[in-house]
Amino acid sequence: MFYYLNGEITLMEGNLAVVDCGGIGFACHTTAYTLSKLRIGQTARLYTYCNIREDAFDIFGFSGREELRCFELLLGVTGVGPKAALAILSAASPERFALAIVTQDEKALTAAPGIGKKLAQRIILELKDKLGTVTEVDLSGTSAAPAPASGSNLALAQAALAELGYTQGEIGAALRGIPAEGLSTEEIVRRCLRAMVMR
Repeated sequence: MFYYLNGEITLMEGNLAVVDCGGIGFACHTTAYTLSKLRIGQTARLYTYCNIREDAFDIFGFSGREELRCFELLLGVTGVGPKAALAILSAASPERFALAIVTQDEKALTAAPGIGKKLAQRIILELKDKLGTVTEVDLSGTSAAPAPASGSNLALAQAALAELGYTQGEIGAALRGIPAEGLSTEEIVRRCLRAMVMR
């Protein structure tokens, strides 16, 4: 219904941020990660997910499309509702969440309040099937590069970025100029996300 809300942040409390758009305050449920990027009195854009039921109309807002995509992926998992999804994404940034799925890191998910081992295993099981294996990136316009070894930091970073919804072309463009050798998977993902934002 709403793709995003753009306006002044007038209130932040708990897991709620209020965005004033033309004199109307929209209450957005959100994560600690998004709240850390907001400031009262400043203008911000929150990408939204609307949860409409017979007895409620809830808006969930996120500072980036990557976090929104993670939220939507979590809602597609059996037994995961909005509250659990927010808890998981409050305990982990979008890149850390994607890496947890790729590397099957249960502990990263159970760090969120209310998320037990069985639910963490189910999340990994259901989402890793949706994660296409990324073995190479289109580096059109540059010299051909060998595909990263399966399980390498670069391969895991590419898979995590694909999970966040980026195409192979976008990933390849972001990787140009990043000396991936010697960097951790998380650092590669972080630098790629930064490069994409700057484009």
